[in-house]
Amino acid sequence: MRYITTHDAPATGLRGVGDTSWQTRAVCYGMDPEDADATFFPLPREHEAVAEAKELCGACPVRRECLNYALENDLKDGVWGGLTAAERRSWHKGLPERLDYTRVLAVFKGRDVHLTAKERQVVIDHAYVEGWRADRLAVALQIGHKHAQELLREAADKVFGRDLTFGVPPRRKKKEKRAAPTTSRPASAKPATKEPEFRPVTSSSANASFGKAV
Repeated sequence: MRYITTHDAPATGLRGVGDTSWQTRAVCYGMDPEDADATFFPLPREHEAVAEAKELCGACPVRRECLNYALENDLKDGVWGGLTAAERRSWHKGLPERLDYTRVLAVFKGRDVHLTAKERQVVIDHAYVEGWRADRLAVALQIGHKHAQELLREAADKVFGRDLTFGVPPRRKKKEKRAAPTTSRPASAKPATKEPEFRPVTSSSANASFGKAV
């Protein structure tokens, strides 16, 4: 069905590759099927029809979603997102290498987005750097727990290999502080002083002391 933007398409809950909920907000929504077909699927040399389609797409609030839909579903006919089939040809070829950070950020916010290979790798690398657990990555990418563990392990190996290539020294472990040696005497106790020596009193010394007192 070529005039897919002319019917009410509820949110599917699927990823971008199958999501058609944006179509109800398109400028072309509600157009007569025959008029939409003639406007957005013109022949290559029908320049007036192409210009009319691009003018409508220029004022469309979901132009970007329309272009993504055409690219992800490999639609190579007609005008989608303001671009003709010839203008989208290079986009179709480079789709696996496309990197759209708005889509990556949407994944971090919990949305289920159909990512390209490059966008998916950015999510994996970020998950490793931020210390994500495998279960969190599995939810973000809608994959199994074991698969998420393998992806995190591959990311760790890649970082390790990069550090070896560029000579980045490994992180040093913090040395544990050794406890001070304990003694039988508490640290706060003062050192013992030398006790005074007592000498026996003789008769001469006693008489002398008494004489002084007198």
